[in-house]
Amino acid sequence: MSGQRKGAAEPEYRIEDLAHHSGATVRTIRAYQDRGLLPKPQRRGRSNVYGDSHVARLRQIADLLDRGYTLASIKELLEAWDAGRGLGGVLGLVAEVSGGWTDEEADRISRAELVGKFGGVRDDGAVADAVALGVLEPIPGRDDEFLVPSPQELDVAVELHAAGVPLKAISVHLRELRGQVEHIASRFLEFTTEHVFARYLGHPPPDEAQVAEAASLVRRLRPLAQQSVDAELARAMRLFATRHLQQHLEPDGPPVHPEGRTAVALPAATIRAVEKLAGRENTAAFITAATERELQARTLDALTYPQPEDGQVGQKP
Repeated sequence: MSGQRKGAAEPEYRIEDLAHHSGATVRTIRAYQDRGLLPKPQRRGRSNVYGDSHVARLRQIADLLDRGYTLASIKELLEAWDAGRGLGGVLGLVAEVSGGWTDEEADRISRAELVGKFGGVRDDGAVADAVALGVLEPIPGRDDEFLVPSPQELDVAVELHAAGVPLKAISVHLRELRGQVEHIASRFLEFTTEHVFARYLGHPPPDEAQVAEAASLVRRLRPLAQQSVDAELARAMRLFATRHLQQHLEPDGPPVHPEGRTAVALPAATIRAVEKLAGRENTAAFITAATERELQARTLDALTYPQPEDGQVGQKP
């Protein structure tokens, strides 16, 4: 039941009535209260009472959940709203950040089409791997059809398989590649946050104009991540393709880099130790950084303590 108290500004509801008006369950309402998503009810004797503001808040939460936001993200958005920032502006910024980072559009594919693309042999294990990786997404109620979030990614797998790469090897490669790319994305975000967005993240919170400015910056910087990776990937492919070709053409000698560098074989135990310390995806970068640091240290030592002309070792002060 709900009732209008004399002199009250809005209707008051018991929790069961609130559930009825909002479409949420009593259990969900209590969970939202525990998470701080819902304002506390007022106390009337031994009962808690809720108002239309609680109904509106529950509908806001439901709408944001439908848009794909997590409860943690929703809490941040609602706190921004309660702090005086327009939810529309905040949602606009969130939409820019979580929106389309590519022009690619999702597609659908039937199981029969999928089998045809991969040589006509059904492989349920490979399909399970693709689903686990998010290359394919099951469509509820349609066992014979999948959503393809990135058709380009699926096309790459098709071409690799046609070239002779086993499906299991493609899955393993994608997992490794994804970890490396996620590291690159994380570093790009840390970099831009430090040098561009830090001014919007302090206290007091940004106002509507600042939120709009931040959203505009996201739109401008969004393509830079892919452009940077594309350029560096092209450079690295030229570098390593040349090195790889030399290695196979001259198997008796170390491959020589066009700039004069040579490849050096490291003990397997050293590689494993670095992988354990820095992670497999960071191993090459770690070894490169450690080597450069050692060379710089030796160069500084040589400049600081030059050798005497008579060839004797000088004394450090």
